[in-house]
Amino acid sequence: MPNPKDIASLIDQSLLRPDSTYTDIKRLCEEAQQFGFYSVCINPSFIKMAKSLLKGSNVKITTVIGFPLGMTLTETKVYEAMNASLIGADELDIVVNIGAVKSSDWYIVKKDVSDVIMATKGLIHKTIIEACYLDDNEIRKVIGIALDAGSEFIKTSTGFGPHGVKIRDIRLIKRIVGDAAGIKAAGGIKTAGRVLDMLKAGATRIGTSDGVRIIKQFEGSRRKN
Repeated sequence: MPNPKDIASLIDQSLLRPDSTYTDIKRLCEEAQQFGFYSVCINPSFIKMAKSLLKGSNVKITTVIGFPLGMTLTETKVYEAMNASLIGADELDIVVNIGAVKSSDWYIVKKDVSDVIMATKGLIHKTIIEACYLDDNEIRKVIGIALDAGSEFIKTSTGFGPHGVKIRDIRLIKRIVGDAAGIKAAGGIKTAGRVLDMLKAGATRIGTSDGVRIIKQFEGSRRKN
């Protein structure tokens, strides 16, 4: 059984609910420091608060861009990303323009992703492809565009689609990216077993709102062994 600390260091502990409160964010940041999560993944309006709460810790701040639909204007995404960078974000999870992908408007898809990445050099970028809406050919195409634009990670899901990540999504993405980018599995990951399945399939980062419960499950399994 893996060391719980090693697993925690791969987790973006997420709080993206529309009813999230300041108290929730404070608890999220406290838990991230206690358990050693890689980052907190939060909406942009909470970045300044999280930056203050996490001062002096190793926990990174991940925020979302164009979330959760990906259908805002490219210029809006660029502004949102630049502002997030200025106020303290370390990593950006960018939702692609899903409608443009489904319409095969690859020019717009490319401009959307590349303009955001170009405007925020120095940050880590995870392109959210929202795999639940795409067929395999669309997944291959949009991943190729994201890699060409310089995306350091491909992320499977927002968690707001009809379903979260599937094992086959991770395996397909791994076949496409190889070692050229990291893979963030997200959406519906709630157990230690599910985390292990994702890592075995090729994921290198885990997005979940259940990180505390997951790490406690790993700790319990180690004690039993």
